[in-house]
Amino acid sequence: MKLSKILISFVFLLFTSITVFSQNNNENQGSLNSGTIESQFDYLYKKSPKWTDPNSGQRYKTVKVNNLFKFKSNVVDSLKLGRKNLSETQKTVDTQKSEINALKLELGTTNENLTSVTKEKDSIHFMGIPLSKAGYNTILWSIIAALGALLALFIIKFKRSNIITVNANKGRDGIEMEYEDYRQKAIEREQKLRRELQDELNKQKYAKLEANKKKR
Repeated sequence: MKLSKILISFVFLLFTSITVFSQNNNENQGSLNSGTIESQFDYLYKKSPKWTDPNSGQRYKTVKVNNLFKFKSNVVDSLKLGRKNLSETQKTVDTQKSEINALKLELGTTNENLTSVTKEKDSIHFMGIPLSKAGYNTILWSIIAALGALLALFIIKFKRSNIITVNANKGRDGIEMEYEDYRQKAIEREQKLRRELQDELNKQKYAKLEANKKKR
């Protein structure tokens, strides 16, 4: 009876492997070609056939090798894209920081000039051109307003870039953790299947030895 159960289990496992292999080149990859990493993982899990060990009643999932490597390639590509976007965002942030600092310095210089010239009561010369105090103030405050608007614009852009950087860091960390968790689970499943196959081979080898002893 034990030998019969072993043979049934082996035939069932062999049949499942052949079925998966035969579908390997015909089945459409579906969401493995698009979508988020999470949706691709869900697709891979749903499309992996199930089978149950008739001896232990344990349920298993059989993952196609090409689907597994396709998913791995997608995860690696996502990580590379995330790192690239993060690097570009960081460069943009650094550039905007320099521009903001330059605008702050220029605004400080303008304010100093404003303080010094407002002390003069008589005629005011601006770039060698004599102007009334009211006209000079109008021009100067227009420049300050324009610089202030530019400064505010760059500060808003800087904040947006900082939010993008933070989100990119979170997304990259999430993808790396998700990939590491999936890799560990895949290794554990592979090791478990190898142990079960080795156990079956050992049982068959032991059965053959017992049969040879009985014949003698």
